[in-house]
Order: sequence, then C-alpha cells, then structure tokens
Amino acid sequence: MDTMTLWHLTGWGFAALAFAALLVGFSKTAVSGANTVSLAIFAAVLPARASTGILLPVLIAGDILAVLTYRRHAHWPTLWRLFPAVGAGVVVGTVFLVWADDAVVRTSIGVILLLMAGVTVWRRRQADGEGRPDAAGQPGAGGTRAGRVKARSYGVLGGFTTMVANAGGPVMSMYLLSAGFRKLGFLGTSAFFFLIVNVSKLPFSAGLGLIDGRSLLLDAVLVVFVVPGALLGKWAVTRIDQRLFERLVIAATVVGGLQLLLP
Repeated sequence: MDTMTLWHLTGWGFAALAFAALLVGFSKTAVSGANTVSLAIFAAVLPARASTGILLPVLIAGDILAVLTYRRHAHWPTLWRLFPAVGAGVVVGTVFLVWADDAVVRTSIGVILLLMAGVTVWRRRQADGEGRPDAAGQPGAGGTRAGRVKARSYGVLGGFTTMVANAGGPVMSMYLLSAGFRKLGFLGTSAFFFLIVNVSKLPFSAGLGLIDGRSLLLDAVLVVFVVPGALLGKWAVTRIDQRLFERLVIAATVVGGLQLLLP
C-alpha cells in the first residue's frame, strides 16, 4: 500500500474522517452498529482496502473507552461461546482479503448485514420467548444446542466481516439483540468483545500491509475525535429507552448494509 496517498486529503476529506471518528466513539458507547456509517465514510475518502487498516486503531480507541465505561456489565459466558468461532472467521476473512478486490468485499459485507438485520427482525416477531433476558438484564440460557449453533454461526460471520471491512459490529449487534440483551449488558459485552477481537486483528492487518507508520500517524490525529463522540454517546444512552435502542441498532445496520451495496 502506498501510504503517501493518505496525506493527499482535502479539507473536506479530513473533516469527513474526523466526523467518522467522532461517530465511532458515539457508536461504541451508545448505538452499536452505527459505525458502519464510519466505515462507509473511510472507504469513500480513502482507498477501500487501505481504509480498513486506518480505521482499525480508531476502533480500538473507541473500544477502550467503551470498556472503561461499561466494564461492569459484560456477560463473559456469552463471550467465551463466541471467541472460537470468531477466530475461525478472522482466518477466513484474512484469506478472503488476499484475493478479493474492493467491489467484492463491499458487496459481500453489505449482503451479510442486510440478511442479519432481516433474520433478527423476523426472529423478534416470532415472540417465542427464546433467549429473553432475565431479571438482571442478561440473556437467557445459551447452553442449548440451538444456542450454541447460533453463537457459532454469528461468531464466524462476525469474525469474517470484522476482518475484511471492520464491519463485525452489526453482525454482533444482531446476535446480542436476538439473545435478549438489555442496553447495558449489550454495551458491556460488545465493548470487551470488540476490544479483544480488534487487538487480535492488528498482526493480520499489518501482515497484509494495511497498517504502517504513516497510517498510524493519521490515526493519532483522528483518535482525538473519538473521545467527544464517546462522551456524547454515554450521555445519550441513558436517555434512550430499550425499544428505541433496539430500533436504532437495527436501522444503523440496514443503513450500513445499503451504503456498502450502493455504487
């Protein structure tokens, strides 16, 4: 990757990247899945493949802020169920990136996000009580065979999408909503999940040439804008009720998927 091109940014281009970084912070502490808009902005301003490497450290900064904010609400049994499948998805995504061009990557991720949103809406309308949260706001039993299969399926898709386009947020959002998480449990669990997964992706991205010294310098500037976004999200989440929260997450997923599919 010729990272010299990363510095040939117009004022409007840099402003768009700064806004996208702010939105990353907001999505990490308020509406997970909204950072698919950030993904689309980065891909529009920068070369699509290069944008994934530049966005990754910005996402990690947001993950750290989210963990500091919601660390007490993480549900670790859910995380342990997901990690093995996610690891497999990251490996598949790395192999995919070796040969896939930008158009194939965008189309694949967009289709997956829309399918996940559709499946989640359909499942929630069934009202069969599966995976409803208990009184503590944590998901119901996940040790059933169906629960394990669902965790593995979403885990592989989440690992794949997060590796090829940093777009694992909506897939995991759909899984956590379908598992019955309430707001704080949702945000705490996703915060730890993405901090661990995104840090583990660093050597893969560096090996593919998507991260180097110049990209990290640009990241150092953009990370400054993540902090106010995270503070805004922390303020906003206490003012959003559960039903609106779920609708916003699903809407952000659909918008992100459509953005990736549109030329």
